[in-house]
Amino acid sequence: MRPVLHGDAVAAARALYRLPAAERGRMIGALLMQAEAADAYRKRFGRGHPDWGNGSLMALAENWELPPEPSLDDAEYCRCLAQVFCALAAWRDGKRGAVSSRC
Repeated sequence: MRPVLHGDAVAAARALYRLPAAERGRMIGALLMQAEAADAYRKRFGRGHPDWGNGSLMALAENWELPPEPSLDDAEYCRCLAQVFCALAAWRDGKRGAVSSRC
C-alpha cells in the first residue's frame, strides 16, 4: 500500500460513513487489502489497477460516491475516523487478519 496521508484517512472514513456501522469493519479490511493489491499491481505493471487505482486509500475510496466530509462535531464520523486509524495501526502491526474484528 502507498504511504497513507491525511487525505487517505479522510477518504476512507467518508467511505465508511456511508455504510451501516455493522458493515464498516469488513469494509475497512477490504479497503486495506485492495489498496495493497493495487499497489503491487502498480509496481509490477507500471500503471494503476483498473478497478482499485494506484494503491492509495484515497484512489480506492473514490470508487464510491462519497458524502461531503462531516465536521468533527459528528460523533458517527469521529467513530469512522477512529476505525480507520485503528485498522491502520493493526495493519502496520502485521495483524491484517484482525483488522475488522479489532476495530
